[in-house]
Amino acid sequence: LYTLENVHLGSDLNLVDARFPVQYVLRPQTTEYHDFRGYAGRVEGGVFKPGDEVMVLPSGFTTQVKSIETFEGAVEEAFPPMSVTMTLADEIDISRGDMMVKPNNQPEVSQDVELMICWMNEKPLVKGKKYIIRHTTREAKCLVKEIRYKMNINTLHKIEDDLNIGLNDIARISIRTTVPLFYDNYRKNTATGSLILVDEFTNETVAAGIII
Repeated sequence: LYTLENVHLGSDLNLVDARFPVQYVLRPQTTEYHDFRGYAGRVEGGVFKPGDEVMVLPSGFTTQVKSIETFEGAVEEAFPPMSVTMTLADEIDISRGDMMVKPNNQPEVSQDVELMICWMNEKPLVKGKKYIIRHTTREAKCLVKEIRYKMNINTLHKIEDDLNIGLNDIARISIRTTVPLFYDNYRKNTATGSLILVDEFTNETVAAGIII
């Protein structure tokens, strides 16, 4: 009991690698705010401050943070898990699913991703089938390229001679997405390193995965 009450729990918040997935682009259609353009979302890593240089992915354009707004007003910094609206010094074409990062600290950008998944559907995972992937604020279709192995949850041994992945199975798979994902290893950032797979016909969540 003493150990449970006193053991140190490391924070799962990454305050080093700046990650801001854009959820909404705000352009109020009012006379008072006719020239306002803000980018709303939740900070998933690092610290952002007005004046910081940021890079927008996937375009690669750079600019500076002009201001950071919340419902309570402007703030001098934003960090996980704050939900904020950022304004930028320059007008850049940004849409939902884009990500703001620091130019000298960028995530992985790729269409080929390795996952450990927990299968959550009664219908088995099918190699070569297309699914919808939802990762941060980005949504795309993906193809299951390979089923590498499944895990024996009792012994943690890899099973490579039986690749039938059914309900509650843990497996390592390789996918290819229709658009690049901006991600980190799950150990580095739990938000940018996790995702779900959705059946494109039933809209059921069929798997939860972490990026390795």
